[in-house]
Amino acid sequence: MESRSPTLAGFRVMLLHPSLGLAEIAWRWSFAAACGTLLLVSSIEYLDTLPVGSGDWLLLRTRQPVLVSRALARIFSGSAARAIETLVVLAVVFAVTWMALASLGRAVTIQSLLAYLRESEASRPANGDQGEPRPSPLPSLWGLNFLRVALTLAAGVGSLAAFLVATWLSPVTTSPPAAAFVLFLSVLMLVWLAWSVTNWFLSVAAVFVVVKARDSFAAIAAAVDLVRHRPGSVLAAGLWFALAHIAAFVAATSIVAFPLGVSELLPRGAVFGGIVMVTLLYFAAVDFLHIGRLAAYVGIVEGPGTPRLASVFPPTSPISPASAPSTTAGVDPDELILSDAPEEN
Repeated sequence: MESRSPTLAGFRVMLLHPSLGLAEIAWRWSFAAACGTLLLVSSIEYLDTLPVGSGDWLLLRTRQPVLVSRALARIFSGSAARAIETLVVLAVVFAVTWMALASLGRAVTIQSLLAYLRESEASRPANGDQGEPRPSPLPSLWGLNFLRVALTLAAGVGSLAAFLVATWLSPVTTSPPAAAFVLFLSVLMLVWLAWSVTNWFLSVAAVFVVVKARDSFAAIAAAVDLVRHRPGSVLAAGLWFALAHIAAFVAATSIVAFPLGVSELLPRGAVFGGIVMVTLLYFAAVDFLHIGRLAAYVGIVEGPGTPRLASVFPPTSPISPASAPSTTAGVDPDELILSDAPEEN
């Protein structure tokens, strides 16, 4: 593309075309609302299955911590299996729903960003495949999102393993609890750092799936190759949008501190409503920044300095006999060393 700065193009898209950010908010918040509703309904149904006797009500009404904990222990005893089954089912439903919505939402947003950037820069596809049928990006995006879900599950298991290993290697009886805590935090930081880096590559690979019609694994390799060939552009886009994200977080926390500071003078409902409104505005700003950063990555991929990756992933097209190279061109048929027949004396 002819845009000199993909980062500026990303900010311009974010500010001048809010419909793209609203589309991102629509599918993300719809998924969050559906998950929250389903989790709330499941929790209510689960609590309805717990037996609460008159003695338990009596202990709960005393508001004594010891008596209340004893009543709760008796109420929840024997219900761990039902709780685990409910959580497993909800986790599977959430994962499958997120993979479907994220694949569809990412395909629509990247295609819209690509059309806008090409139209605004008056450019054409660099690979010259305009007009040719392109495969649907949804299967490849589904594969990328499945890898992201599996990666998150692996990070969660790694966090649990870090806690168990730290507890086993540094028991309280032989070393201070601080050693186990430091070990746990160190391993936890490494686990989620690896998750963050890998998840970033998977998210950038979605751009190659839509823009370059790559499959899941070829898109991941293309994302790695993009960082190798265009590290400055990728780093600049990520850095500027990260700074904007930090600025939005600082602004949101500063605004939230005001109603908390005057909470004694205002009604609790007004304070809670103000905090919720500021929180929602912050999440909306984060979604807009995500669209802007995605537009910057699309601009980098479409840029003239981006490798075509044709040598890494060549097209697999059948070779016709007419176009096949001749193996006898430039070869002397009378050369004895090339003959597989014995020489007659």
